[in-house]
Amino acid sequence: MRISHAFDAGSIEVVDAADPANIRLRLRADNAADFRQWFHFRVQGAAHTPLRMVFENAAESAYPDWRGYRCVASYDRRDWFRIDATRYENGRLVVEHTPEQDSIYYAYFEPYSHERHLDLLAWAAQHPGARVRNLGATVEGRDVDVIVVGEPAPQRRPVWIIARQHPGETMAEWFVEGLLKRLLDPADPVARKAREHARFHIVPNMNPDGAMHGNLRTNAAGRNLNREWRAPDPLAAPEVALTRQAMMESGCDLFLDIHGDEEMPYVFFSTAEEVPNFTAELARRQARFIDALLAASPDFQTEHGYLPGRFGEDLLTLASKWVANHFGCVSLTLEMPFKDNAALPDERAGWSAARSERLGAAMLNAILGHVSTPV
Repeated sequence: MRISHAFDAGSIEVVDAADPANIRLRLRADNAADFRQWFHFRVQGAAHTPLRMVFENAAESAYPDWRGYRCVASYDRRDWFRIDATRYENGRLVVEHTPEQDSIYYAYFEPYSHERHLDLLAWAAQHPGARVRNLGATVEGRDVDVIVVGEPAPQRRPVWIIARQHPGETMAEWFVEGLLKRLLDPADPVARKAREHARFHIVPNMNPDGAMHGNLRTNAAGRNLNREWRAPDPLAAPEVALTRQAMMESGCDLFLDIHGDEEMPYVFFSTAEEVPNFTAELARRQARFIDALLAASPDFQTEHGYLPGRFGEDLLTLASKWVANHFGCVSLTLEMPFKDNAALPDERAGWSAARSERLGAAMLNAILGHVSTPV
């Protein structure tokens, strides 16, 4: 039996794998910061062998509330399913599973590979009215790309959507893929009207370095990009500096920052009421947008979310808060679960890439309602 992780977004530390019934593992930290939670590895040569995998430092993870979490697994890297025998006990995450085939992948959530990211960019660029614009390079020299849909026109309001500031939150790029598939569908009437009313700027992966490293929250320089928006460092956080500059040039009428939440088993928005420049008119527009997503997707809910004051003095370093304050526009952070959606659970897959894609597609209804309503 062999455990490996030397591939795109692979991450694990193997302490001892001599005994399949007591495989000792450790969550590996981000490459330049002490955040650990993401894992992604392959087990070979263990078909029909009962495996007991123990993540010995799960209590040291960035988000140690593992209650309700189930590991995901796949034989073909396309169809992922949950491992029911996942439990947290005595500070350790224990996963028990008997693979049916010789090669199986285990992960914290369904990965979104860099190759798929490049394929998504290339696919989008083939559509009329869409182009891929390079904003610059990451810390390690990878491209920061934005997909622009629509040409500038007086009636087209600028919409910005960014994903994967935290690279381990792969559901965010699955969400973007679902939204783009619908937005660029020439037969979809909602997409056609949305393209008439808005010019879209979509960054599918804000943090390709961290994604390749298998990081949970940081870029290659160890920076949490979602704490860099007030004054981004062009050397340590060029991903934010480049994106923010492009937003300043285009303006912004609607901003969505797509994330995943490690602990809360719900889909929800983190809203902007606490920013200094939040107005009554902005509150009305924000409420209208939230109501539109409620009508578009039963996966979304408003009963559960973050408590006021969660971000404290960091508030205006966060993307959606800084954008709301600076541009005075509807600006929201969407959170999806790593676990399952307790409001609408799925026994086999939990919250999944497919659910994230469907939510992305549904978001277009809310976007159309926003951009087609006079300010």
